[in-house]
Amino acid sequence: PRSLSFSAAELVRAAPGPLQPYLRLMRLHQPTGTWLLYLPCTWSVGLAAEPGCLPDWHMLSLFGIGAVLMRGAGCTINDMWDRDYDKKVARTASRPLAAGDISIFQAFIFLGGQLSLALCVLLSLNYYSIVLGTASLPLVITYPLMKRITYWPQLVLGLTFNWGALLGWSAIKGSCEWSVCLPLYLAGVMWTLVYDTIYAHQDKRDDIIIGVKSTALQFKEDTKQWLSGFSLAMLLSLCIAGMNCNQTFPYYSAVAAVGAHLAHQIYTLDIDKPEDCWKKFASNRTVGVLLFIGIVFGNL
Repeated sequence: PRSLSFSAAELVRAAPGPLQPYLRLMRLHQPTGTWLLYLPCTWSVGLAAEPGCLPDWHMLSLFGIGAVLMRGAGCTINDMWDRDYDKKVARTASRPLAAGDISIFQAFIFLGGQLSLALCVLLSLNYYSIVLGTASLPLVITYPLMKRITYWPQLVLGLTFNWGALLGWSAIKGSCEWSVCLPLYLAGVMWTLVYDTIYAHQDKRDDIIIGVKSTALQFKEDTKQWLSGFSLAMLLSLCIAGMNCNQTFPYYSAVAAVGAHLAHQIYTLDIDKPEDCWKKFASNRTVGVLLFIGIVFGNL
């Protein structure tokens, strides 16, 4: 995993100069977020596969491309809304829009390009999935505004980021089996509340000064209790989703491994050390991959 994220950053550094700000705008150098958007899609595609079969590789790669594009578009929208905030925070001051490497107009054109390519991916799915996918766009556009309105922007991010848990299934089956898709989606939302609250603890000092809200500021010293609750809700939802599509022993072993990983994350978390928060946040890719492996083997 170390070398993987390393190579993503290297890739951006190796790109032609004029291109670099755009690649940084879509956070290509920080692949963790793309993984966290992609993994719920893989769970859904994996659960929708016929018993005894591997997941549809063609669909997994399509969703992979879609995840890169939609996360890039989301980051672009986020930075367009937030450029004045970003200038005031050390961690984000070097972002291309805040630093003035790209103009708002250029970012807007670039956003149009990313969304057009993502639309091409979406249009290669069935009709039901096209409608379902399009329905997530209002969330994508309004999410960055939520941290000005509510202490729960992480919840809105969860609703946005886990749409793939619904879309993967419908892309394979032609519609959603809600008894499986809803618990899976809910599990994803709970997972996002865990990792993004941890992430938000990195910026809490700056957030207080700027006047931006987050679950980190809402939970304060009670963070670990809240995270434990979200984790339990996630595990319960995963069990319900598994039971509703007749999953087998390897799946539940993976759910147990996910539980152990989350327990370790929460137990060892130091909410006042930004570097520890970042490390714990990034380790959630492992959580998603563990579950995907469990789904594949459970299906076989």
